[in-house]
Amino acid sequence: MNTITSFQDLISYIVAVLSGIRVVDVIDIVIVTFLLYYVYRFIRERRAGKLAIGVILLILFMLVSEVTNMYAMSFIMENLFQVGIIALIIVFQPELRTALEKFGAEPLKTFKLGDRQNKLGDAHDLISSLCSAVCDMSLEKTGALIVLERSTRLGDIIRTGTVIDAKADPFLIKNIFFNKAPLHDGAMVIRDGRICAAGCFLPLSGNPEIIKDLGTRHRAGIGMSEDSDAVVIIVSEETGTISSAVDGKLTSNYSYQSLKTFLEGELITESDETGRKKQFRDILHMSQKDKKNTNEIKKDTGKK
Repeated sequence: MNTITSFQDLISYIVAVLSGIRVVDVIDIVIVTFLLYYVYRFIRERRAGKLAIGVILLILFMLVSEVTNMYAMSFIMENLFQVGIIALIIVFQPELRTALEKFGAEPLKTFKLGDRQNKLGDAHDLISSLCSAVCDMSLEKTGALIVLERSTRLGDIIRTGTVIDAKADPFLIKNIFFNKAPLHDGAMVIRDGRICAAGCFLPLSGNPEIIKDLGTRHRAGIGMSEDSDAVVIIVSEETGTISSAVDGKLTSNYSYQSLKTFLEGELITESDETGRKKQFRDILHMSQKDKKNTNEIKKDTGKK
């Protein structure tokens, strides 16, 4: 009987608590959850993650010292945290700056290319030109570093190079990165679908976990993707390997089709592609089917 009464009291308490929840409380919980998730996603796989673990351990030490009445430890930890807030701002300064830039850019994450009716066509033209130029440079083992600006403006990077303001033509891109050209050593910045500048200097990544075999070009590409939401395309001068850097993550070994698919996913917003997703999937399916048929024909011919 006592068990039933206790269970009824528990149910009554839960109902009373739930009935007291307001719409504002739900919104509050959703916002806090979103902020915590964003902070976790940002510090994951970054130097800030290790620093954050150290801060959490210090907070646990302080709580334990207060609960167990360790007066000396409590005194030290309280004074440490009074100065520690300023120290944290100084230590986390690069990460805080990047986090605020990306947080402000997240709602505006789109690739602007003029009027909406011409936006999709311009984006596809740019992607085709880039894929063509990058694959040609890969075959010739011509080093290249191309930065595609998105919502984070890169005016400070553009000012370090030479302003061009020209259409992103495959031949022009290849000429700029020709190993005898004066601007081939720096990075090319593409803004609003046009070549904005070339010969630009990019910040190198300070991530100690980067593979030691990567050269300066790859480190600069990763560093640029860490400091902004830009998409960076890298062509290795030694191997001709095509790589991309987004949010500090490097992906390599692209082909023409895989690079095109990747750029379409990064530069064309979902709303712009809604009407053409099915068409794109059909084209991709048809190309795979044609490739399969071609392989079967070759096998039959070989048997004969």
